[in-house]
Amino acid sequence: MSRFSSSLITLLGLFMIGSIAQAGQSITVEANDQMKFTVNKIEAVAGSELTIVLKNVGTLPKAAMGHNLVVLKKDVNAMAFASAATAAAATEYIPAQMKDQVLAATKLLGPKEEDTITFTVPSEPGEYVYLCSFPAHFMVGMKGVIVVTAK
Repeated sequence: MSRFSSSLITLLGLFMIGSIAQAGQSITVEANDQMKFTVNKIEAVAGSELTIVLKNVGTLPKAAMGHNLVVLKKDVNAMAFASAATAAAATEYIPAQMKDQVLAATKLLGPKEEDTITFTVPSEPGEYVYLCSFPAHFMVGMKGVIVVTAK
């Protein structure tokens, strides 16, 4: 194997480590000024406890580039949620009329802040979207998915 091929395989392996995390331990997700999460897929076992630490590693002020991580219930329309969130500044971009569609959510973070959420993974296998509900962030790709598998 050439040195180039070996380096490429190593880089691909490092990328995958950053994009998939396993439940059963604390998972850290970073949010940045480029409106991206560092982890966009979390694999979890139904009924297990999941802890997610969100760290805003950006430098822009909270009013311009705040970040949160909102885990939605299965089959919730993420686009509709994100659209309604744009008018919910008073509740940190969690629309009051849709709060029952949220499994867990961090507070809205400014630069260099972090917050932790711990919740029980739903018992129904499937995909559960998480997103940043700050205006326009979901629309540009600040989202991920928790893939829940049976015990």
